[in-house]
Order: sequence, then C-alpha cells, then structure tokens
Amino acid sequence: MSFFLIIFFLVYGAFHLYGFVKVRAAFSPGALAGACLAAFMIMMVLAPVAIRLSERAGAEGFARFMSYVGYTWMGALLIFVCTSIIIDVLRLALYGLAFVLEQDWSSLVSAHKYFLLTSLAVSLAVVGYGYHEAGRIRMERVVIRTDKIPASPGKLRIVQISDVHIGLIVRKGRLEKIAKEIRKAEPDILVSTGDLVDGQLDSVEALSGLLRAIDPPFGKFAVTGNHEYYAGLPRAIRFTEKAGFRVLRNESMTIPGVITIVGIDDAVGRNSSRDGGIDEKGLLVEGEGKVFTLLLKHRPVVNQGAAGLFDLQLSGHTHKGQIFPFGFIVKLFFPALSGYYDLPGGSCLYVNRGVGTWGPPVRFLAPPEVTLIELVRKR
Repeated sequence: MSFFLIIFFLVYGAFHLYGFVKVRAAFSPGALAGACLAAFMIMMVLAPVAIRLSERAGAEGFARFMSYVGYTWMGALLIFVCTSIIIDVLRLALYGLAFVLEQDWSSLVSAHKYFLLTSLAVSLAVVGYGYHEAGRIRMERVVIRTDKIPASPGKLRIVQISDVHIGLIVRKGRLEKIAKEIRKAEPDILVSTGDLVDGQLDSVEALSGLLRAIDPPFGKFAVTGNHEYYAGLPRAIRFTEKAGFRVLRNESMTIPGVITIVGIDDAVGRNSSRDGGIDEKGLLVEGEGKVFTLLLKHRPVVNQGAAGLFDLQLSGHTHKGQIFPFGFIVKLFFPALSGYYDLPGGSCLYVNRGVGTWGPPVRFLAPPEVTLIELVRKR
C-alpha cells in the first residue's frame, strides 16, 4: 500500500507540474499569480491526505467538501493532461511537416494560449458529462444456458453489484437508485463482489438498511475487496453483514440442489496469517459436483488451473478504467477489463464495471452497472 501511495503521489505531482508549465507558457503569470497557482496545485496534490485525516478526525462536512473539490479536480486534471499530450503530439507533427515543406508555421505551432484553452474546454466538458453519466445506472443482462440448474423452476436470477464505494460521495441518493435497480430485477440471489464501502464508516452505518430491506429467496452473499481492508476490515464486514449479506471469506457454501457459491478474500489481505496460502482449487471441489458453481472474487484474475472447476466467476475492481482513456492502462494489469469472457474447461468470467465511483465522482465511457445473470436450464 505504501509503495502504491508513493507511486500515486509521484505521478499525480508530475501531472500538476505539467499543468503548471503549460499555464506559464500560455499566460506568463507574474510572481504572485504563479505562487498562488503553485500553492493551489500543492493543496490539490495533498487533498486525498487531507480528506482521509479530516474524515478520521470526525470533520465529515469538510471531508465531503474536499472530496468533491479535490476529486473533481483530479478528474479534470487527468483529462486536461491527456488532451494536452495529444495536442503536443499534433504540434510536433505539424512542426515536422513544416520543416519538410520548408514552410513557416511557427505561429500555429507556438499558439500556447489557444491550445491550453482547448484542453481546458475538453476537460470541463468531459467532467460535466461524466458527472451526469456516473448517476445513470445501466442494467446489464447476461444469459447462461446450463444443464446444472434444476428443472423446476428452470431459471435462476442472480444480481451482481460491485464497487459501490459507499462513503463520502456515494451516499443515500445513489444507494436508493442502486436498490431500486436491484428490486426491478427480482433476483433469486444477490451478490456483492467487493468494495461495497470506502473510507471511514461512522456516518454511513444507517445506509445498510437500504440494502438490508432487499430479501431474495436464496439469500445475499458478499466477498471482500481491497477497499474493505483500507476502510478497516472488521467494521467493513460488520456493515456488510448489517446490510444482510453473508460474507464468504475463503469458504464454500451450497444451497442444496440449487447452487454452490465460493467466496475468495481480496488479494490485498493475503499477507495476513488468515489469508496466506488460500487453497482456491480445494474450495472449488468441496461443493456438489452436479450443481452450478459460482465463484465470487473481487479482482478479475483466474487462478491457474482453476478454470473448469467452476462454472462462472463474478468479479469487479476495474471500473473499466472509470474515465476514458484510462481503461487502456487498467487493461495492462487486468486483460479481462469488462464484460463476459469464455474460459478453458467450460468456465466463464463476467467482470462488472462497478456501480459507484472511486476518486473523481465521474465516469466517462464506462457507465455504472448492475448486472442480472440469468442461469437458464438447457432443454
């Protein structure tokens, strides 16, 4: 975690330095204006730390304000930097073309102010649209035909939520929308594949009732994600259980004659004594061999040799990058970025885009989703 934070602040700081250089090149601000801009950027770099410290100190109002300001700025800056880099590449291409054609296009290539304003306009437009998109939940439907579902009723409806990130930004209004979508799907089973909570939990305990009121016939099941550990594992599990979920921590359970569900703790907890050396393959062969085996695992990583021992793995974690084009970077670490994937041995994987947001309250070309998986008996 500490290594991740070091890398994060180095990269995030470099983005701010890049933006600062761009502003100086475009507007040549005086010493006072430059100092004010530098101070603001330093404050934004440190905003995630200020948010977490104020949250722990009980200053929820300030923490929520800084969350919206700091994380919205983060989203805008990321888009600004991406747009500016694309423009810089085009400028370099224009410079090379002008050199080859022996033309003087220096005024066009060096129009720093107009290029900066273009990048700023793009980032504001993306953040504005992305804030709107983050609140538009989509119901994705996946149909899997299998001979492992009982003849009566011949269909099993599983609803998956992932990466809700209940905390300073995802609050009652968003959670009510999520609960509405879940009820609309009329699930037989509800599962949460990690990151249900985010940050301190003092002010969100009452929100568990919104999920507790949902009572599918065959129950609700959850696994931990990395943010359950960041928020404090015992409290995160207590919140999840208050919401009515049975938390499966490296264990298998079977609803006789219906389905076997296996839940694996997130990899961030594997360094603890409890989580070291998980026998995932052993857990997968514990259930009834003739019923459908559902594997719940936060990260979309398939254990080597486990494919074929389960029928469907449900995961999340990636958010599909949350803000385009960052999905390309996430895909380098998690090739199964979003959606349905066939695996060897007759297994399959579905990766949920997540229904909440982490960091910026923005989604761009990666809309939030609640997934309905219909297991239909083969005729």
